[in-house]
Amino acid sequence: MTTPAVEKLLKYFDLEAQRAFDNRAVMGGFERAAEPWTAEARQSGLAEDVIRQVADGLRAYAGLGPEARRATLAALRAQLLGETPPEEPTEDIDGETFEPEAEGASPASAAPPTGPPPGLAAPLTTISGIGPKSAKTLERLGLHTLGDLLWYLPRRYVDYSQLKTINRLWYGEEVTVLATVEEIKVRPARGGQLKLVEAVVGDGTGSLRVTWFNQPWIANSLRVGDAVALSGRIDQYLGRLTMNAPEWEPLERQQLHTSRIVPVYALTAGVTARWLRRVIDSVVRRLAPRLPDPLPEDLRQRHGLVTRAEAVQQIHFPATWDDLRRAQERLAFDEMLLLQLAVMRQRRDWSDLRRPPLSVDDGWLERFRAGLPYPLTTAQEAAIADLRQDLASGKPMNRLLQGDVGSGKTIVAAAAIGVTVAAGAQAAVLAPTSILAEQHFHTLREILPTATGIPAEGIRLLIGATPEAEKAEIRQALESGALPVVVGTHALLEDPVQFARLGLAVIDEQHRFGVEQRAALRAKGDNPNLLVVTATPIPRSLALTVFGDLDLTILDEMPPGRQPIETRVLFPVERSRGYAFVEGQLEAGRQAYFIYPLVEESDKVAARAAVEEQQRLQREEFPRYTVGLLHGRMTQDEKERTMAAFRRGEIHVLVSTSVVEVGVDVPNATVMFIEGANRFGLAQLHQFRGRVGRGAHRSYCLLVPDSDDAAENERLKAMEETSDGFRLAELDLEQRGPGEFLGTRQSGLGDLRMARLTDVRLIERARREATRLIETDPELARPEHQALARELQAWLRSEKGEMS
Repeated sequence: MTTPAVEKLLKYFDLEAQRAFDNRAVMGGFERAAEPWTAEARQSGLAEDVIRQVADGLRAYAGLGPEARRATLAALRAQLLGETPPEEPTEDIDGETFEPEAEGASPASAAPPTGPPPGLAAPLTTISGIGPKSAKTLERLGLHTLGDLLWYLPRRYVDYSQLKTINRLWYGEEVTVLATVEEIKVRPARGGQLKLVEAVVGDGTGSLRVTWFNQPWIANSLRVGDAVALSGRIDQYLGRLTMNAPEWEPLERQQLHTSRIVPVYALTAGVTARWLRRVIDSVVRRLAPRLPDPLPEDLRQRHGLVTRAEAVQQIHFPATWDDLRRAQERLAFDEMLLLQLAVMRQRRDWSDLRRPPLSVDDGWLERFRAGLPYPLTTAQEAAIADLRQDLASGKPMNRLLQGDVGSGKTIVAAAAIGVTVAAGAQAAVLAPTSILAEQHFHTLREILPTATGIPAEGIRLLIGATPEAEKAEIRQALESGALPVVVGTHALLEDPVQFARLGLAVIDEQHRFGVEQRAALRAKGDNPNLLVVTATPIPRSLALTVFGDLDLTILDEMPPGRQPIETRVLFPVERSRGYAFVEGQLEAGRQAYFIYPLVEESDKVAARAAVEEQQRLQREEFPRYTVGLLHGRMTQDEKERTMAAFRRGEIHVLVSTSVVEVGVDVPNATVMFIEGANRFGLAQLHQFRGRVGRGAHRSYCLLVPDSDDAAENERLKAMEETSDGFRLAELDLEQRGPGEFLGTRQSGLGDLRMARLTDVRLIERARREATRLIETDPELARPEHQALARELQAWLRSEKGEMS
């Protein structure tokens, strides 16, 4: 029968397993729970030897890797329940003793070996000590060749370079102690189910108790009188300082695991940190010095970069933190230079293409202005001038038009469509969803007939839900050239439609379209002009990299009359205040959105589900009004009927998931109420916010996070402080990384392991160098550039060619 103290700890173990052993099941980590749990366990009458073993295991837990943590908790669970613990892997795999060459050589400064090394493509079994069994185990880490091992970079580092004598140790610090083994023994715990190695070491200034769990082989490797280096975290037990599960090495060897900055690699079951570190050390010492350097000497000198060989050696086994920084800088520069070269080559290849020019006279533009309900802004005028120039150039346009929510991008795109049709070609508009495609269709039917003279019947909608007979009619009209403008989704690309003269493709929210879709679009016409339109502000660093193959036009001016949106963060306890405010808006004849992060309740994420909340809001909060529902699992017909009813005012409150994010336009909606706001990025929240404030009425955005955690919700305050989408995008990139902006436009980014897309200084350095290279040697054919050319080709092959 278990005691309350045992049951409590076992519950923590279960939670820790669910959290993938991140040491957060207990506030402050298991090491902080050791002392209070020990007191509880003693009060409950648990055996003293069990308490001691478990407490030691808890104190050692923070310093272990994920696999070692899993094994430790399994062993401690068995100890608490009196079961036999699972058998742990020993130091060696396959029963082979791994002895890397020149074991005593310094990992960072070993002299290059003289014999011919195996190639980077050689199998792992080339290494002495790795047989088929351990090679199979390493495959689980994605390691198949010596090159894979060489580029298997540490995920973090532990600084064991600080040497201290025992009498100067303090609780909690990470140190290395040089000492002599005074005692060592293996002591079984209850019933021999958990083997504990206990040692006492001394250095003349004092003694220190050291323990290792489930590693009995250590007692056979260390003898009384051996001089050792021990590196780890100083813990405390019954008032005495201890070291639990430290790294250790005999002092007569050059230290690899202790007395230095030690790399920490991701592990898998059956692979120990020490063993993998020794394997990688052997490969690095043999192969890194022979790595060719793809950067010319003058380029390296200009940027103060270390050689490729030195960078690889120091990224694994840095002698100092400065050496590590220099290695990271070099490898990050390499990655960014390859990305910039690929982007610039794509720009060059695109600009080398030709297509029939499309142009109109200034009189056409005057008639276009006259047909609009309000004057163009200065930014819109400049953007239309860019597009006219591109369309008339005889080269295919490849332009990104970005502007904040409500900046008038649709009018600019309409001008490009009008020029294209006036010059005798066809235009296609592609949206990421059918709802947006339908909205673009209605908007263009309002704008184009009066502003450009294109008749309403010359603008058709082709989406998945279009009746088959109508689809056939539209296809025939496009193929004959009788239909000048078609609006659709990616279904347009998959559709067997052919265009007579496709001159322009307008792609809305392009980061949701991938490489394949873009290539398919090109195949529909003779190098059609591409205009990419996005309401997601692109941070400068991404504009220079991920979107670097596109010419950039920014609409940085809002049309007159656009309403400012008042934004407030409401904590969960204030939700009822928010409901009361929404009801006031409904009574005034306005409408509201409620946004939820998930479609259905999830045990893993405590988010309020749109489906259930729609029913609750209708029943409990707004019984006098109609509450509608919109989410991604509805059929297309259901979505369109719901949006049409909301536009007509038949639905007063629309509960939705993020399908409402971009483009939906209901001028009478004045409140955006976002639940689980902390689960969205700032850029996405800004898009939600932009769905209101589109009419003549004052509008509001209310953000309700899941919890009252002030630190977690601090970033939401930025939504209260600024309506500048570009500033919010920069913050999002810093805090959450580039995923919010990329969507499927990630080709070319999969191997960016060192370079950060937030590092504008690095990006600009690499861009300048790439520009210099492309201008002076476009094909990288000079002898000093051929190694770089080979690396670029290999990188492009690995990224499947196209960058966007």
